[in-house]
Amino acid sequence: MKLRTSFLVAPSLFAAIALSGCSTTSGKDGSGSLLSSSKPPASATFIAALDGGIIDRTGIKLGDNDKQRALEAEYRALESAPLGQPVVWKGKAASGEVVAAAPYQVGSQNCRQYTHTITVDGKPTTGRGAACRNDDGTWTPLD
Repeated sequence: MKLRTSFLVAPSLFAAIALSGCSTTSGKDGSGSLLSSSKPPASATFIAALDGGIIDRTGIKLGDNDKQRALEAEYRALESAPLGQPVVWKGKAASGEVVAAAPYQVGSQNCRQYTHTITVDGKPTTGRGAACRNDDGTWTPLD
């Protein structure tokens, strides 16, 4: 029995040692979680093209870090989120989720309607808008 246990423990021990040198980090928080689904932040160009997104239209004032996270979520929802799938974000003083509707065509541009629910101090505020994708990959909000 002792020999059989050694055969099971040795490969497990070897795998643990081999993997102990591996690490991954995502985002600036350095969490190192292997199960993290966070993606690198969208470029400043893509964020700037959103022109403040739905957040500015709601009148909610967010800190720079929270606003950046919120706008990245808007971009991700517009760019690649499946229909109705929320893109969730969490900042220091606020959190939210962005849900994009089905894409539709306006001329040669792909457009999407979307909602952004922002929660500050436990109070949710929902804004609605639409944006169209430009040839360069940026999204321009429709007024």
